[in-house]
Amino acid sequence: MSEPRPSDRHDASDPDDTFAEIVDEETQRDPDLAVIEAGSRTLRTHSGPPQGEAVPDRPADPETDRALREVEQELAGRWGETKLEPSVTRIAALMDVLGEPQRAYPSIHITGTNGKTSTARMIEALLSALDLRTGRYTSPHVQSITERISLDGAPIDAERFIETYNDIKPYIEMVDAQQPYRLSFFEVLTGMAYAAFADAPVDVAVVEVGMGGTWDATNVIDASVAVVTPISLDHTDRLGSTPAEIAGEKSGIVKQDATVILAQQPVDAAQVMLKKAVEVDATVAREGMEFGIVSREIAVGGQLLTLRGLGGEYDNIFLPLYGAHQAHNAVVALAAVEAFFGIGAEQARSLDVEAVRKAFLSVLSPGRLEVVRSSPTVVLDAAHNPAGALAASEGISEAFSFSRLIGVVGTSGDKDVRGLLEAFEPIFAEIVVTQNSSPRAMDADELAAVAVEVFGNERVQVEPRLDDALEAAITLAEEEAEYAGAGVLVTGSVITVGEARLLLGRR
Repeated sequence: MSEPRPSDRHDASDPDDTFAEIVDEETQRDPDLAVIEAGSRTLRTHSGPPQGEAVPDRPADPETDRALREVEQELAGRWGETKLEPSVTRIAALMDVLGEPQRAYPSIHITGTNGKTSTARMIEALLSALDLRTGRYTSPHVQSITERISLDGAPIDAERFIETYNDIKPYIEMVDAQQPYRLSFFEVLTGMAYAAFADAPVDVAVVEVGMGGTWDATNVIDASVAVVTPISLDHTDRLGSTPAEIAGEKSGIVKQDATVILAQQPVDAAQVMLKKAVEVDATVAREGMEFGIVSREIAVGGQLLTLRGLGGEYDNIFLPLYGAHQAHNAVVALAAVEAFFGIGAEQARSLDVEAVRKAFLSVLSPGRLEVVRSSPTVVLDAAHNPAGALAASEGISEAFSFSRLIGVVGTSGDKDVRGLLEAFEPIFAEIVVTQNSSPRAMDADELAAVAVEVFGNERVQVEPRLDDALEAAITLAEEEAEYAGAGVLVTGSVITVGEARLLLGRR
């Protein structure tokens, strides 16, 4: 990791010599990980560095776009992500007929209520900076379904997405015919991700649960590192009505002899996780105890951090994301990658600090306090529950000096809408309520009724169409004149943020 790349040592024209040389140098590493890294670095010598992340557009080629739409339509015909039959029976059957692709690589599994996707992106960036080939599976997507499956830091292209689906489609149909219920939308995507990672091949997969943990479709992997981001109340109808009950479901990703990286938690949730770790002989590293944030300073375009990991301190880390919650995500990601390499438990060393700095500098997290326009400034944040809304409120108050902030809010009907609005009430001068195109979207008039109770009638405007809502909010912000410093925050749902991103021309 701190060694020079193979191409810096000698002519890389002989990959066998390069591979052997790297393995020989990795004497302090787990031998299996040494071989994985050596193979990956040899490949990178010939293929170049990974491409930067972006939210992909629709395919430019009409035939490819048509084929992608056909796949999307077939997936949409299955059970949606909110209709569940809690078991891993169907996904396990699919993995069986596919030859267990999820066992072809080690993995890091991430659960929690908020911060999972940002943490996954940070883990991926760190692993890539340390010369491992990565696969990342996250949900939901902001704009394109292909975002959910990433290879080497970038969403797989439409052609590969289509090819992966077509490759496993006969096996999907075989499992469908044998089960009482067809594979769901999320189960099929999970199967596609695991198959794509094995086909790539990747050195490590970074996998975010869809919901819960125990019966989540992703939970057919045996991850050596289980990451638990902050747990709060969400999906209470399926996961439980207290943090402890929700933690019980999420603890299902903790496997025998794994390492658990535990973000700061409510006491009752932490107790559940610790009990699970004891039951399966897992090692636990806790934020605030074994690792944590040493210092944090606001900086232009983000924040400057000193982090204490499992292997020591890492200073002068610039993170181009806003909010204290992202700093906490960063130190959790750092500890997870250290644990993956055995640092802290098996080895007394640290990661290459320059690689760590490079990794965090490269992190993008679309739709998470993301600035997409200026004059007036428009910020997008995918907060969809009270805890996420509180983190977003604190982050935007800390990082921006808005003289007046206008909210554009469109939520799903199955969320704690009142709790979310109450978290935003102190920072919004006015709120424009709207709705996105999802069938799950809360009706704008129903949302307005709740908003009036929280904000008062004078501060609430209703615009059922999102484009009209954006225009209304921008107009309200512009009323303070060009240099007055008003801003707009679009929030309430990942879908609302994704659609706003498209409407505002963000790519």
